[in-house]
Amino acid sequence: MLGRRKNKPLDWQGNEVRCDACRHAGLKREGRCALKLVCVMDRSSQGIEAFFSQNPDLSQEYLAHPYFEVRAAAARYADVFYLTALLNDEDETVRWNAALRLPHRFLLRMRSDPHREVRIRVAEHLEGEELVSMMSDPDYFVRQTVAKRIGIPLLKIMMDDPDPEVRRIVANRIAPEWLVEMLDDPDATVCLAAVERLTSTQILHLRFHENFRVRYEVARRISVDALEAMRKDADPLVRELVEERMHEARMEQRAEHEIIEINGHHREGRQR
Repeated sequence: MLGRRKNKPLDWQGNEVRCDACRHAGLKREGRCALKLVCVMDRSSQGIEAFFSQNPDLSQEYLAHPYFEVRAAAARYADVFYLTALLNDEDETVRWNAALRLPHRFLLRMRSDPHREVRIRVAEHLEGEELVSMMSDPDYFVRQTVAKRIGIPLLKIMMDDPDPEVRRIVANRIAPEWLVEMLDDPDATVCLAAVERLTSTQILHLRFHENFRVRYEVARRISVDALEAMRKDADPLVRELVEERMHEARMEQRAEHEIIEINGHHREGRQR
C-alpha cells in the first residue's frame, strides 16, 4: 500500500492528485497539462513551473495560493501589475520572483528584506551608489557581494569590515593608493592580498612579518640585494626560497662575467 502511494502524485498537503477532480481537467485534453509532469496541483516545483509555462494566462489566479511554490512560480508569469502585493509575501522566494520582474525602484526597496538570500540576490543586481546602504548589512555574505560590485572609490569605507573575507575582496579591488593602509590588517590573507598588488619597494618592511605566507611572498618579489636579512627566517620554505633566489642571482652574475671575459678575449685576439 505504501509503495503504491509513493508512486502517486501528491499535492502540497500530501493528498493524492486526481485529474478527474481537478478544475483544469479540460486542459489535459488540450495538451496543456499532464499528471506528474505539467500540473499545478502537484507539490513538485518542476511540475508547477511547467504548468505556468504552458498556461501563463492562469498565473494571476494563483498569486494567493497557500503553497509558496505555486505563488513563486505564478509570480514568474503573472502580469507585473499584479505583483506589487507579493513584495510583502511571507516567503522569500515569492518576494524575490516578484521584485525581479518589477521596475528597478521596487528592487531597491528589497535592500532591507528580512531574508539574507533576497538581499544577496538584490546586491547582485545593483551597482554603484545603489549599494551604499548595504555596505553595513548584518550578513557577511551580503557585504561580500557588495564589496565585489560597488564602485572602487567607495571601497575605502569597507576597509575595516569585521569579516576578513570582505576585507580581502576590498584589498583585491581597492585603488592602489589605499593598499598600504591594509598591510597592518590582523588577517594574513588580507595582508597577502594587499602585498600581491604593491611594488617590491613598498613591501620591503614586511620581511619580518609574523605570518610566513606574507614573508614568502615578500621573499619572492623583493630585490635580491634585500634578501640577506631573510636567510635565517624561521620558516624552512621561506629560507629555501631565499637561498634559491640568491643562488640564481650568483649564477646569472657569474654567467655575465664569463660573457664579458669571452668578449674581452675576442677583442684582444682581433687587436693582435
